[in-house]
Amino acid sequence: MPGNVDVLKRLLNRFVRLPSLYAVGVIIFIAAAIFLRVSDPFPVKALRLIAFDIYQQVAPGTYDPSLPVRIVDIDEESLKRLGQWPWPRSVIAELRDKLAADGAAVVAFDVMFAEADRTSLDRIAAGLPKPAAEALTKAVGTLPDNDALFAQSVARAPTVLAVTLNHGQGAPDFKSKAGFAIAGDDPRPFLQNYSGAVVNLPEIQNAAAGLGAINWIPDRDEVVRRVPLMFAKDDIIVPSLAAEALRVAQGASSFLLKASNASGESTYGRATGLNHIRIGQFEVPTDADGGVWVRYRQAHPEAYIPAWRILSGALNPDDIAGRIILVGTSAAGLIDLRATPLAQGVPGVEVHAQILEHILSGKFLTRPDYALPMELALVAVLGTVLAFLLPRMSALVAAPISLSLLIALPVGGWLAFTRAGLLFDPLYPALCLFLLVAGATAYLYRRTEQQRAEVRRAFGQYVSPTVVQQLIAHPEKLVLGGEERELTILFCDVRNFTSISEGLTATELTRFINELLTPLTDIILDRSGTVDKYMGDAVMAFWNAPLDDGDHARHACDAARVIAAEMKPLNERWRAEAEANGRAFKEVKIGIGLNTGICCVGNLGSTQRFDYSAIGDEVNVSSRLEGLSKFYGLTTVVSEGTASRCPDFSMIEIDLVQVKGRSRPSRLYTLLDTVGCSADQQSEIATAHGALLVKYRSRDWDAAEAALATCRSKGIAALETLYGLFESRIAEFRRIPPPADWNGAFVASEK
Repeated sequence: MPGNVDVLKRLLNRFVRLPSLYAVGVIIFIAAAIFLRVSDPFPVKALRLIAFDIYQQVAPGTYDPSLPVRIVDIDEESLKRLGQWPWPRSVIAELRDKLAADGAAVVAFDVMFAEADRTSLDRIAAGLPKPAAEALTKAVGTLPDNDALFAQSVARAPTVLAVTLNHGQGAPDFKSKAGFAIAGDDPRPFLQNYSGAVVNLPEIQNAAAGLGAINWIPDRDEVVRRVPLMFAKDDIIVPSLAAEALRVAQGASSFLLKASNASGESTYGRATGLNHIRIGQFEVPTDADGGVWVRYRQAHPEAYIPAWRILSGALNPDDIAGRIILVGTSAAGLIDLRATPLAQGVPGVEVHAQILEHILSGKFLTRPDYALPMELALVAVLGTVLAFLLPRMSALVAAPISLSLLIALPVGGWLAFTRAGLLFDPLYPALCLFLLVAGATAYLYRRTEQQRAEVRRAFGQYVSPTVVQQLIAHPEKLVLGGEERELTILFCDVRNFTSISEGLTATELTRFINELLTPLTDIILDRSGTVDKYMGDAVMAFWNAPLDDGDHARHACDAARVIAAEMKPLNERWRAEAEANGRAFKEVKIGIGLNTGICCVGNLGSTQRFDYSAIGDEVNVSSRLEGLSKFYGLTTVVSEGTASRCPDFSMIEIDLVQVKGRSRPSRLYTLLDTVGCSADQQSEIATAHGALLVKYRSRDWDAAEAALATCRSKGIAALETLYGLFESRIAEFRRIPPPADWNGAFVASEK
């Protein structure tokens, strides 16, 4: 094979080394993926939230009736029985007193009391004409104000009222009811900060044991997943309604906020916000802004107590005693509904209740500080490993490995969620790895196609299309360098080429060579052969390299048979062309030598230039056999090693010859298909020829001459030169008998 083998060398290197462009592309992709995740635009965040929502939807929390949290619900039935909202504060006070009487640990109102009760008689009278107002006052007398009644009720038992923080200018004198102890850095810069607040009437608010914010911080899709336990109004820390209710229920006076750089918090000197909030005896892990991820459960009717049942006394006090009572509404008309990962419309008071259950159960759902570094490490490490391994693996290996990693990420995230309550984002790393695998696959596929095209171009002119396809599918079978393997070698040469070329111009000679070698090459390639080289009018080819060919001897013999047959139409065409041009025509004859044996095959030559070729004693023998074809006047001369591997080909043994350069004699054969006899004659000729050899080698010269006459009577002109040689040998042996140890071998002194 010509110097194009250096192209093949480069191809193989590409199969086992990462191209620099590929490596740079992988590095850029991983860096871009890390940058995008750190910047965290909403589409990236949305992927993370989708994963967390799926976790909760597949495995939502379960309701635990033993937890001391209940909701007193201003539901549709209560509104129907007690009238439209807002109810008079006297009714709210009665509700509050009944809850206190039944032993509620605390009552927290998810309801604002920012305006005076318009159902108080003094306010009704104030809105009437003066005579009517005086008459009403005289008839009814002096009654206590509803707001005052409610304030007195609030003051009698632990009560938490709601406030709403905003970015306006309201409530400049607002103060929290709770105290705050801070360990570590100041957490206020990390809290959701507001400049204003909507508060309750002063007399009611002053009577309350606690104040809690009822603000929500939904995500961009308006779903409430995280709920802050702490807010900030200017420099004042404000607890949430749930956190404040839990504090008051325990009789605790303050919250302990543990932030970065507090004792036991590892932040390496950086201010990273809140880590934990202690509420009485409960310590709650939080995000930097004091938020907690809520593991939601489906709404459960046992958690709700209709308000009308409290007021009517139709309730077992044991359902209230010692519990945290949240007063809110599920009535759709009062529009206090929130979206959660489990439902589109959940009463806001339900979210407060589930936060309390979340804290009381101790089954926290957290996203640890190391979650992001771990996810980025997965992208970087697994991405690099996959990018490194993909070019070195077959598709059958790479596909299941890639698929397994892509499946392992969500499975790992799921196990962390269900077993440890940890939130890890599996989708973004999985998406990055998927895109990396897809991109690498596309890139490697494109390079493979380019390599295959180069392999086709490099090999297509030297080996058969079948071999080319096998090399493309299994490039590892192409071994560069030398290796020993059994080959069948074919040498084909034109007889008397010098005399033929003398009558041709350079252009005509070039055309003649091309017209001769092109069909011969096609015949070799079509039978899985490899063209080693062209030597003017001669061609050398071999079988069983670079790819294995178990029938290499048969394929070579078939090629020789067809090459011999191809010479007839070629000579007819050249004869017609010569006669048309008024030139004499001399028939073109060829000689073919075939031999099978162990050779060294591979890239042979120098470091500057080398060819894919075969060398060795068996190659030399094949060349000698081609030379002997002229001596015997035959088209094909086949070695014993080749003939023994082709029992289905019709051959006759032509001689026992000690080829020049060999110490042992070899039996030589010729293909009967190349001597011009029909298929019907082949068996008859083989029998007669075999008898000749037996008589000849047994020194029975008379019988040998008789057998020779029988062979010549068959009229096979192509064998006449061979029979002439036997005739002259017999005559010589009659004159000078061979030595006693003669084995019938003929010593060839010429190539």
